Amino acid sequence: MNSQDGVRIAVAGMGYVGLANAVLLAQHHHVTAVDILPERVDLINRGISPIVDAELETYLRERALHLTATTDAQAAYRDAQFVIVSTPTNYDPQLNFFNTESVEAVVALTRQVNPGAFIVIKSTVPVGYTQELCQRFDTDRILFSPEFLREGMALKDCLYPSRIVVGSLRGSAPADEAAALFASLLKEGALLPDVPVLRMALTEAEAVKLFANTFLALRVSFFNELDTYAEVRNLDTKSIIEGVCLDPRIGTHYNNPSFGYGGYCLPKDTKQLLANFNDVPNNIVSAIVEANRTRKDFIAGQIIARNPKVVGFYRLTMKSSSDNFRHSSIQGVMKRIKGRGIQAIVYEPTLEEPTFYNSRVVNDLAAFKRLSDVIVTNRYAQELDDVIQKVYTRDLYYRD
Repeated sequence: MNSQDGVRIAVAGMGYVGLANAVLLAQHHHVTAVDILPERVDLINRGISPIVDAELETYLRERALHLTATTDAQAAYRDAQFVIVSTPTNYDPQLNFFNTESVEAVVALTRQVNPGAFIVIKSTVPVGYTQELCQRFDTDRILFSPEFLREGMALKDCLYPSRIVVGSLRGSAPADEAAALFASLLKEGALLPDVPVLRMALTEAEAVKLFANTFLALRVSFFNELDTYAEVRNLDTKSIIEGVCLDPRIGTHYNNPSFGYGGYCLPKDTKQLLANFNDVPNNIVSAIVEANRTRKDFIAGQIIARNPKVVGFYRLTMKSSSDNFRHSSIQGVMKRIKGRGIQAIVYEPTLEEPTFYNSRVVNDLAAFKRLSDVIVTNRYAQELDDVIQKVYTRDLYYRD
């Protein structure tokens, strides 16, 4: 496989992972972005990012990229040397497993129209899944490369990666060669000169992703429980956090209390890892999943104790730099508040509908402030300064 004249790459799924990787690779190689939504394809072809992400918006608008978007998956996969799979794998609580149907559909179609292509799975999957997929399709041409991207900063994290990890089927020389080439393509597009590159077996690469996200969830949960203790005991949370985090072994990062970990990755990844543990002894992983429920229960209880008639929920997004509110922790709090018969209203400018889960959307900020007895926000914004006496938040550092 020769990269001198540019590698032909197809990327399936134009969420933040797929689009960021497509743009990164399209700096030097021929990339075809595949999505099922024609409107998303049209935006990309016009140099407009369908996702709120500053770097993505800039690169699509200003850079000379070798990037074309299409809804024709079959044509895209037929000509590709690498097919990157970045389709969603939501956690199914009934199956106690990720729903991997979209991944399997891409693999099946690629194997049908282009059996020589190497398929790189970037969707998060259960530990052991990719090796089983190789066995099912009788091939060694499926790699796994976990992503470590933040919503709203996905391209930035591709350009300045903490590490590049690529897993290949153990014992396969062609797969190892393809893994080395794919890692080099990611490194080539990055702006960091010395990115750590780790090559390993498929199953270990899958485990890296789930254990990394579960550790981040553990850290979020730890500082949230510290904050819960301080709030119950009427202590200054910030003082305690600063005293704890100045220990260099702990560090001052990722320590801002919240309503719980949320977003697309951490909730589903922790549950999937716990499911993978099924017959393996554990205490910590199960506690991390339970701690997130406990935190939302506590936050809701603190709000209910104020005896509000109307609770206003300011923004549903997890982060100020994101337009995505899938599985955001504030929604869990809202569900608990409404379960007690308290009226909830929502301020979320990205919503065009008049209601959100049967709660009224009030996107006139002045009216929202006036109607709310308590304003709940996971992350504080200066536009709430004039009603700060109404605000309930655990955001101590005014950052994500």
